Amino acid sequence: MPTSKTLYAWATPAFADGSPVDHTWVTSFDNRAGNYPDIAAVVAAKEDYWYCWGDYHAKGGTPVNASGFLGSQGGDIDLSVCLVQSNAECASTYAARGTIFTYGVDGVCHQLANQALYSTGAAGGTLTVAKARGYLVSSAIYGTYGLQQAAWRNKVVACSGATTTARGRRAKAGTKMRAKPIAPSPDEFEERVAKVLGPDRVSLAAQLLHLRAQFHTTAALQAHATHVPAAEELNERNQRFLDDAAKILPAKDYEKIFGVKPGEKIRLVRPEMMTPTGEERRSRRGR
Repeated sequence: MPTSKTLYAWATPAFADGSPVDHTWVTSFDNRAGNYPDIAAVVAAKEDYWYCWGDYHAKGGTPVNASGFLGSQGGDIDLSVCLVQSNAECASTYAARGTIFTYGVDGVCHQLANQALYSTGAAGGTLTVAKARGYLVSSAIYGTYGLQQAAWRNKVVACSGATTTARGRRAKAGTKMRAKPIAPSPDEFEERVAKVLGPDRVSLAAQLLHLRAQFHTTAALQAHATHVPAAEELNERNQRFLDDAAKILPAKDYEKIFGVKPGEKIRLVRPEMMTPTGEERRSRRGR
């Protein structure tokens, strides 16, 4: 049987200048009831903390959410830890990155938090950090689980098999157990576009989705390039996609789809979280 444990999602402002985007992370404990001062205390308590390309935060909290609590749901802790290593910083521990291998290129904290929360889908709808500020933009640009879609699917299959095998060893002799990977949720952005634009504006929806597909093609090339774009380059690249989308959509529809007004500048990539070099990324991906 899966090792069930409640997982909690949290948010805090990603930028100190008031930019309306949250950093998100995941824990196996409710920091509103009792929190730990540092990661050593978390480990000592035999709990789990997923950094999600961020620093350690004892508590959450944003200007619109006092506790920073985004939701909680029961999950398979073994699967979550296999997908994304807990209690380890992403910059120094490759396994803690899930398949967000390079921050800002493959995804940001939102996508990595969603990967840690993926195991909550066993009992129904999968918990995500959709309530975080900036998530509508982030999911439009990077998807729910990041741009490394093939690597993510492979990891889900591998970890589902690995955790099932481990449980099988603990089961009684002769018991057979089969891995049952959880099917990823449909593309959130496509669903949102269809809902906002409706059946009468299919051609407009197709135009927007084509723009996004072109953007993802370009982003995929960057993911395999030797040069790692700087945070400023990535934020400018992302902003160009938003500006191009604003040229296609009526203002009210743009705001419903992206959660911001046309022309509003949004940064998702934090400079301090960027990994050092392209050579480092290429060598690590070869593992």
